[in-house]
Amino acid sequence: MISPDTIRTAIGVIGNGTALVLFLSPVPTFIRIWKKGSVEQYSPIPYVATLLNCMMWVLYGLPAVHPHSMLVITINGTGMAIQLTYVTLFLLFSAGAVRRKVVLLLAAEVAFVGAVAALVLSLAHTHERRSMVVGILCVLFGTGMYAAPLSVMKMVIQTKSVEYMPLFLSLASLVNGICWTAYALIRFDLYITIPNGLGVLFAVAQLVLYAIYYKSTQEIIEARKRKADQVAMSEVVVDGGGKTNNHAGASRY
Repeated sequence: MISPDTIRTAIGVIGNGTALVLFLSPVPTFIRIWKKGSVEQYSPIPYVATLLNCMMWVLYGLPAVHPHSMLVITINGTGMAIQLTYVTLFLLFSAGAVRRKVVLLLAAEVAFVGAVAALVLSLAHTHERRSMVVGILCVLFGTGMYAAPLSVMKMVIQTKSVEYMPLFLSLASLVNGICWTAYALIRFDLYITIPNGLGVLFAVAQLVLYAIYYKSTQEIIEARKRKADQVAMSEVVVDGGGKTNNHAGASRY
């Protein structure tokens, strides 16, 4: 018979895969930044926030804080490396106030996590207390990261379009949330359950919006294409008329 720990490990491995997909989802954005040589109007906040979230979960998973959490360390350690790459690209392709902002945020995060680690390891002398302090902070930061799509959901409702809410990303968020919620419930871990349970609810809400507004999105896209075609045709007509008039004027001389 398969033990609960074996099932938990298998689910955690799947959760590592889905979380990796989420961490890599901004790659197209950074390819664009690389090609253009500028961060344009993109905000560094989501990547800096996710970096802080990953650092806190790595701290939570340390054997000195919460034993038997190697899968939490592996995925969040990987996520930390990926987010550091994104932040480094922001530093390379930004300038002035934006670059200073990223440097200050990065320094503040490192100082904050270092301070939390030092205080927890020196003042809390049991795994339960260390897990509680770091776990509460992880819940706060993790919930904030999962709640980030709420602004996109608001835009979907206002515009009646899911064009800027990718279905694949919503599905990956749902699978990721389900995996980590199941992982946390098998050997109950409140601090992993709360943010990931909320993540499942947010992902389901996104999919419901996708189902509601998919048809209207297609209509909006088609209307935009028709308008673009009409503009292109009118430009052709204007250009053609101008050339005809030029030829007629030239024939008079």
